[in-house]
Amino acid sequence: MKYSGEKLQLRAIETVASLMIAAAKTAPKGCGRDSMESLIIDGTDKDALAAEMRKIGEETRQPFYIRDAENVDLSACVVLFGAQETYRGLPYCNYCGAGDCFGANKSGAHCAFAVGDLGIAMGSAVSVAAAHHIDNRIMFSAGKAALSLGLFSEKVFLGYGVPLSVSEKSPYYDRPAVAPASSAAAPGCNAK
Repeated sequence: MKYSGEKLQLRAIETVASLMIAAAKTAPKGCGRDSMESLIIDGTDKDALAAEMRKIGEETRQPFYIRDAENVDLSACVVLFGAQETYRGLPYCNYCGAGDCFGANKSGAHCAFAVGDLGIAMGSAVSVAAAHHIDNRIMFSAGKAALSLGLFSEKVFLGYGVPLSVSEKSPYYDRPAVAPASSAAAPGCNAK
C-alpha cells in the first residue's frame, strides 16, 4: 500500500495536535488545579473561525485579524486553548488587584493564576509542535474569534489559537507588517 506525502503530513499534524493537548494538560498549574480548556478544529469549523477573524478585523479596523485569518486558511487545523474563570481561594494573593479571591469574584476580576497557567500550558504545547517540525504560531486573534463564535464553554474568558501547518516555508512568519486603517484607529499588532 502506498501513502502520499500529503496524507502522511496531515496525519502528522493531527497526531501533533493531540500531543499538544496532552502537553498543555500536563503542564504545571497553580495549586495543582486545571482551569484550562482545549480543543482542535478543522474543516468547516476552521473556515468559520477564519471568517469570524475577518469580520472582527473589518469591524474594528484592525488589519492583523485579516492577515491572521489568511494564515488560518493555510492551516490544516487550529488548536484552541482557553482559561476558565476560577478562584483558587488563596489568601493575600492580590495578583488580580482585587485583594483576594472573594474580592475578585465579587468585582469580576480575572484570576491571575488562570492566565499564567494558560501561558505555561501553551508554551509547553507549542514546544511539542516545534520538536516535531510542525509550523505553528500562537494567535490572540484566533482566540478572540473562537470566543466570539462560542467555541469554548461559557466559563472561558481568555482564549488563544495555534494554527498548524506543514509546508516548505512557515506561513506564520516573515509576514507583512500591518498598520491601522487610519490614524484615528487604535494601534494594532504590527508583529510579523
